[in-house]
Amino acid sequence: MDDTQDRKIENDKETRQSGELRKIIHVDMDAFFAAVEQRDHPELRGRPIAVGGGEERGVVATASYEARRYGVRSAMSGVMARRLCPELIFVHGRMNVYKEVSAQVHEVFHRYTDIIEPISLDEAFLDVTVNKPGIELAVEIARRIKREIREETGLVASAGVSYNKFLAKIASDWRKPDGLCTIHPDRAADFVAELPIERFWGVGPVTAKKMHSLGIHTGADLRRMPLQLLELTFGKAGRIYYDFARGIDNRPVEPVRVRKSVGCEHTIDHDIFTDAEIEQHLTQSAAELAARIARKEFHGVTLTLKVKFYDFTLISRSITSAAPYTDEARILADARKLMAGVEYDVNPVRLVGLSVSNRLSDELEVWRQLELDFGSQSPKA
Repeated sequence: MDDTQDRKIENDKETRQSGELRKIIHVDMDAFFAAVEQRDHPELRGRPIAVGGGEERGVVATASYEARRYGVRSAMSGVMARRLCPELIFVHGRMNVYKEVSAQVHEVFHRYTDIIEPISLDEAFLDVTVNKPGIELAVEIARRIKREIREETGLVASAGVSYNKFLAKIASDWRKPDGLCTIHPDRAADFVAELPIERFWGVGPVTAKKMHSLGIHTGADLRRMPLQLLELTFGKAGRIYYDFARGIDNRPVEPVRVRKSVGCEHTIDHDIFTDAEIEQHLTQSAAELAARIARKEFHGVTLTLKVKFYDFTLISRSITSAAPYTDEARILADARKLMAGVEYDVNPVRLVGLSVSNRLSDELEVWRQLELDFGSQSPKA
């Protein structure tokens, strides 16, 4: 980043600190992986497709809009997806291609601002309060970004515009696909009041059910809840929900993130329950984790084992050391300790994962995969 870009970022920080309303855009590529496959394979256009695996252990990564009409959604098992849509076509993902297209999309973003917070390959927030072309209206920038993405990649994006991240995210989902929606400050309160609680960022099925039990079904219902009750029921997220109900979200768009952990996990082709099988997967995971730690130059002192059983129950166990985990042999030795006592002989295992966290260094690095700070998410629209 050159000096000019640095000055733009500093000027933007000053603008935000002065109390002036920010101009935030949330851009979301519509059915990204599936759209890339339909673009590159004309015979798939107009047909219900899913990127992922249709086998017993397969999972849908992204479904085309033709498939979504049948109820097929991201994170759904391949078996369930086929049951809902017998004509569904499964396509193996091409992550290298998706990354290349994502880089093209980000090139478009950088024409307008360098205050970009990637959430995933297909989604990002942009703060255009101070932007490179000096365009006054954020909605005009969003319109140009959508047009340039379509012209240069052949793909469609939806965009939401507002004065904070929460509302911009809601706006981008409002008119998908190929949507463009602006939530103005003067109508934000009414918009949020009518919003079903399931549409709130961070409210997944479990949280929604708990809110329903409190009589919370809309933003207006949530706004009537005392802060103390929300914090008692939802912990730290209670304050977030309290603010969201009032259209408040003071989180900045952050182009730089601190990586909090490095990990790997694999769903196993068949349930395992023998010592030899467990040892094989622990060994493989330890080797992969050590390689990732080396690549990321990550020095974390907490090792966590994650085990998912055949009935989908999940456990995790952690151990913290004075020295960072960087050596494969040491990772494997402590992973064995964590696995000791897990009754996999009577409860077969379908997933094993290892991760390292509690980083010693606070060095900043770009983190392309942003995890939300609270709750489970509803599937993408």
